[in-house]
Amino acid sequence: MNLRAIAGGGKAVGTGTADATDAPDTADTESGVAPDRTVRVATTAATGALLAAGALHVVWVFSPWPLKSWGDFAATLVGVDESQRPSGPETLAVAGVLGTAAGLVLTGSRPTSNRWAGSWPVRAGMWTVAGVLGARGLGGFAVSGLSLGDAPAVFRHWDLRLYSPICVTLGGLTGYVALRTRRRRRAA
Repeated sequence: MNLRAIAGGGKAVGTGTADATDAPDTADTESGVAPDRTVRVATTAATGALLAAGALHVVWVFSPWPLKSWGDFAATLVGVDESQRPSGPETLAVAGVLGTAAGLVLTGSRPTSNRWAGSWPVRAGMWTVAGVLGARGLGGFAVSGLSLGDAPAVFRHWDLRLYSPICVTLGGLTGYVALRTRRRRRAA
């Protein structure tokens, strides 16, 4: 029950007897209801972070920034020896995938303004992004937390404190947007 309902003696004021929890809080492509504020915030955060990560990968094609050398870059950010560092085209491909993921989240979050938003490729893409990021994050916690593999200690440190938490958070945000903007089936 909401505050307006309490003030109205138990009945929702201005909405008949419906409880506020019965009101649609997601984007319904058939009724034209816009996404609620939490969906907009989650979309903005996920899209912005995915685009920023993609841009950072473009920078990494040309520079080891923010580190001083490619050796430090390989050990700290990738967890490998410099000779095993991903090539420029591989890094650029990751940037493209991150940009595509951002586009899927943004497109899927706007079902009332975009005919593609409710399509199965966009919905499946959003769930795939959520699953891959969640798996990367949880896998990173397990592998780095249990010191599995032979990754350098500096990589495990940052994987536990930054890389894995970011992946889990972005996967969660994407999953939240996908769940809250799904098409609702009408009751028969």
